[in-house]
Amino acid sequence: MFHTPKHEYENNKLVKRLRHQVGAAINDFQMIADGDKIMVCLSGGKDSYALLDILLRLQKSAPVRFEILAVNLDQKQPGFPEHILPNYLSSLNVPFKIIEEDTYSVVKRVINEGKTTCGLCSRLRRGILYRVAKENGCTKIALGHHRDDILETLFLNMFYGGKLKAMPPKLLSDNGEHIIIRPLAYVKEKDLIRFAQTQNFPIIPCNLCGSQPNLQRQVIKDMLQQWDKTFPGRIESMFSALQNVIPSHLADTQLFNFVALQQGQKLPHGGDTAFDREYYPNTPTLAQTGEFTQLATTVKPIINILDSRH
Repeated sequence: MFHTPKHEYENNKLVKRLRHQVGAAINDFQMIADGDKIMVCLSGGKDSYALLDILLRLQKSAPVRFEILAVNLDQKQPGFPEHILPNYLSSLNVPFKIIEEDTYSVVKRVINEGKTTCGLCSRLRRGILYRVAKENGCTKIALGHHRDDILETLFLNMFYGGKLKAMPPKLLSDNGEHIIIRPLAYVKEKDLIRFAQTQNFPIIPCNLCGSQPNLQRQVIKDMLQQWDKTFPGRIESMFSALQNVIPSHLADTQLFNFVALQQGQKLPHGGDTAFDREYYPNTPTLAQTGEFTQLATTVKPIINILDSRH
């Protein structure tokens, strides 16, 4: 592809933005410490390629020293191009391991045709990666989940799991033995798509789960993408909400002691303002967005309370 000075300028801006966002996430959540050995999990997709690329860039200028071990799990999917990742990683002179485990056959044997394979595939893959991290003395496991993945998980849990739960930038593994980090937590997927194109990453498609277009996650992804096109800024606002949680204004008795509330008590985030008209600067009203039109004609008192909300 022919690159004009404008293209080069835009590409440089993109790289700087990605480095800044990844650096900010690492700093905010203290993801990397001096002497860490980080296992970067590579799937062959755009996100994990970008994760490795940016961490290698940061490794050269970071104020702390850390090692990187790139790991790919070859799940023996039919037609998987086994040469691509070894050749690519060798060209980078980065330490790497290719782990061969036939989880594909296990998943296809256990899961009935037409059923979602992601759950079992993920559990099998996770257990293997935990073992490899322990065997190689890795102190952190880095995954390529980005901002959109985190929001998709939030809505999946709300819509299908009845939980207000997302995908955290940093957390212990479910067996408690490893620290999982997601340095791309602040990065938009559309920036990663563009970055993959500019870097010409050798993308390897997933023929096991990638061929299931009706997955619940894909439905959520489509919804968020439509919102992003129709209501610019909404995605950013929702992600900010994950970093601005007010337990006293939710309904979880494990997070806030509603029973012990007393008159005159001072709350960190103030008292109940349900009778007030909420004000959100620089956001369109419901009437302007066209949302809840049907609801507005049938339940006007509720719309009066929620007016101006996204």
